Amino acid sequence: MEDNYAKHYSEKSFWDKIKKYAKQIGNKTLHSALILYYVGVDKQTPSWAKGVILASLGYLIFPFDAIPDITPFAGYADDAGAIASALAAIAGSITNEHKSKADQKIVEWFEDSVV
Repeated sequence: MEDNYAKHYSEKSFWDKIKKYAKQIGNKTLHSALILYYVGVDKQTPSWAKGVILASLGYLIFPFDAIPDITPFAGYADDAGAIASALAAIAGSITNEHKSKADQKIVEWFEDSVV
Protein backbone atom coordinates (compact mmCIF):
# COMPACT_ATOMS: atom_id res chain seq x y z
CA MET A 1 0.00 0.00 0.00
CA GLU A 2 1.29 3.42 -0.86
CA ASP A 3 2.50 5.52 2.04
CA ASN A 4 0.79 8.62 0.66
CA TYR A 5 -2.59 7.33 1.89
CA ALA A 6 -1.31 8.04 5.40
CA LYS A 7 -1.51 11.76 4.63
CA HIS A 8 -5.29 11.39 4.27
CA TYR A 9 -5.61 10.12 7.83
CA SER A 10 -6.73 12.26 10.70
CA GLU A 11 -8.53 11.16 13.82
CA LYS A 12 -11.48 13.43 13.01
CA SER A 13 -11.83 12.20 9.42
CA PHE A 14 -11.59 8.59 10.64
CA TRP A 15 -14.43 8.99 13.13
CA ASP A 16 -16.52 11.05 10.71
CA LYS A 17 -16.21 8.42 7.97
CA ILE A 18 -16.91 5.35 10.03
CA LYS A 19 -19.85 6.94 11.86
CA LYS A 20 -21.42 8.09 8.61
CA TYR A 21 -20.79 4.90 6.61
CA ALA A 22 -20.71 2.21 9.31
CA LYS A 23 -23.48 0.11 7.78
CA GLN A 24 -22.01 0.31 4.28
CA ILE A 25 -18.53 -0.53 5.53
CA GLY A 26 -19.82 -3.68 7.20
CA ASN A 27 -19.54 -4.96 10.73
CA LYS A 28 -16.40 -7.05 10.24
CA THR A 29 -14.46 -4.33 8.41
CA LEU A 30 -15.68 -1.71 10.86
CA HIS A 31 -14.58 -3.85 13.81
CA SER A 32 -11.18 -4.41 12.19
CA ALA A 33 -10.77 -0.67 11.51
CA LEU A 34 -11.56 0.05 15.14
CA ILE A 35 -8.95 -2.47 16.27
CA LEU A 36 -6.42 -0.72 14.03
CA TYR A 37 -7.43 2.63 15.47
CA TYR A 38 -6.98 1.49 19.07
CA VAL A 39 -3.63 -0.13 18.28
CA GLY A 40 -2.60 3.07 16.53
CA VAL A 41 -3.35 5.34 19.48
CA ASP A 42 -1.63 3.03 21.97
CA LYS A 43 1.66 4.56 23.13
CA GLN A 44 3.18 1.05 23.33
CA THR A 45 2.68 0.42 19.60
CA PRO A 46 5.94 0.60 17.62
CA SER A 47 6.23 3.44 15.11
CA TRP A 48 6.55 1.06 12.12
CA ALA A 49 3.16 -0.47 13.05
CA LYS A 50 1.63 2.98 13.43
CA GLY A 51 2.82 3.76 9.89
CA VAL A 52 1.05 0.67 8.55
CA ILE A 53 -2.09 1.64 10.47
CA LEU A 54 -2.05 5.24 9.24
CA ALA A 55 -1.71 4.10 5.63
CA SER A 56 -4.53 1.59 5.98
CA LEU A 57 -6.93 3.94 7.75
CA GLY A 58 -5.96 6.73 5.35
CA TYR A 59 -6.93 4.42 2.50
CA LEU A 60 -10.30 3.79 4.18
CA ILE A 61 -10.90 7.52 4.54
CA PHE A 62 -9.78 8.44 1.01
CA PRO A 63 -12.92 8.35 -1.18
CA PHE A 64 -11.16 7.87 -4.54
CA ASP A 65 -9.20 4.66 -4.01
CA ALA A 66 -9.05 1.55 -6.24
CA ILE A 67 -12.82 0.99 -6.00
CA PRO A 68 -14.58 4.27 -5.19
CA ASP A 69 -16.50 4.03 -1.91
CA ILE A 70 -19.71 5.13 -3.61
CA THR A 71 -19.75 2.02 -5.83
CA PRO A 72 -22.75 -0.08 -4.72
CA PHE A 73 -21.91 -3.39 -3.02
CA ALA A 74 -18.19 -3.30 -3.88
CA GLY A 75 -17.14 0.17 -2.71
CA TYR A 76 -15.51 -1.00 0.51
CA ALA A 77 -14.12 -4.34 -0.72
CA ASP A 78 -10.68 -2.88 -1.41
CA ASP A 79 -10.75 -1.04 1.92
CA ALA A 80 -11.54 -4.34 3.67
CA GLY A 81 -8.53 -5.92 1.96
CA ALA A 82 -6.24 -3.08 3.00
CA ILE A 83 -7.47 -3.30 6.58
CA ALA A 84 -7.08 -7.10 6.66
CA SER A 85 -3.53 -6.77 5.32
CA ALA A 86 -2.69 -4.17 7.95
CA LEU A 87 -4.11 -6.39 10.71
CA ALA A 88 -1.95 -9.28 9.51
CA ALA A 89 1.13 -7.06 9.36
CA ILE A 90 0.72 -5.72 12.90
CA ALA A 91 -0.80 -8.83 14.51
CA GLY A 92 1.94 -8.96 17.13
CA SER A 93 0.99 -5.50 18.37
CA ILE A 94 -2.71 -6.25 18.88
CA THR A 95 -3.73 -6.86 22.49
CA ASN A 96 -6.93 -8.09 24.07
CA GLU A 97 -7.47 -4.54 25.32
CA HIS A 98 -7.49 -3.21 21.73
CA LYS A 99 -10.03 -5.88 20.72
CA SER A 100 -12.14 -5.17 23.79
CA LYS A 101 -12.26 -1.44 23.06
CA ALA A 102 -13.34 -2.17 19.47
CA ASP A 103 -16.02 -4.57 20.76
CA GLN A 104 -17.28 -1.94 23.20
CA LYS A 105 -17.50 0.72 20.48
CA ILE A 106 -19.50 -1.62 18.21
CA VAL A 107 -21.91 -2.40 21.04
CA GLU A 108 -22.17 1.30 21.92
CA TRP A 109 -23.12 2.16 18.32
CA PHE A 110 -25.28 -0.81 17.46
CA GLU A 111 -26.38 -2.15 20.86
CA ASP A 112 -27.48 -5.62 19.70
CA SER A 113 -24.75 -6.20 17.09
CA VAL A 114 -22.70 -9.31 17.46
CA VAL A 115 -19.02 -8.86 16.65
